[in-house]
Amino acid sequence: MEEAAHPYVPRDLKLPGYVPMTLSMSSILTVYLGASLFVVTLVWFLFGRKKPQLDKLLMCWWAFTGLTHMVLEGYFVFSPEFFKDNKSCFLAEVWKEYSKGDSRYASRDSAVIAVEGITAVIEGPACLLAVYAIAKGKSYSYVLQLAISLGQLYGCLVYFITAILEGDNFATNSFYYYSYYIGANGWWVLIPFLVSYRCWIKICASAANNVEAAAKTKKKNR
Repeated sequence: MEEAAHPYVPRDLKLPGYVPMTLSMSSILTVYLGASLFVVTLVWFLFGRKKPQLDKLLMCWWAFTGLTHMVLEGYFVFSPEFFKDNKSCFLAEVWKEYSKGDSRYASRDSAVIAVEGITAVIEGPACLLAVYAIAKGKSYSYVLQLAISLGQLYGCLVYFITAILEGDNFATNSFYYYSYYIGANGWWVLIPFLVSYRCWIKICASAANNVEAAAKTKKKNR
């Protein structure tokens, strides 16, 4: 009975030692959204005062997504038994709640661990480096943003495709399926796609200018 007391699907999923949540969904979302808003506001006013609006938005995005990768997803990767937590650890509560939308997190699915591990360890710090690169106008800014965005898109593809191949039956109900599994992850498809497109345009324009300048220099030297 203890193993079947969890709220996740499939119902025969075995989670020995599972400890029910102590925080409500509203409490978890309030803390997470409040912390995210604080980070975004801090970056907006302290690090992007002299930057164009779009650059400021991108810096906020990279700060938010970088800390989400490192703190939230990093905790998941290195806390294999978070569902046993009985101390009301906020991060454990987050993953207990999110697992209602995708129980592969509670069951420690290998594909999910691999994707989240790469995201937390590599993409997370790279996102914070992107904030610095934009703030300082570094030449590698667009290449870095493109690389991170492609990594995020690839991770999302693996995440969704493996779920489909395994039956796509990991959500407690349709509310959690569309709000957590689809809605929460959809932003990491839409925004990285738009960032990738912008970076591609910028890199191609820069390369074209370099080719044109080189051609003019060569012509003058003849």
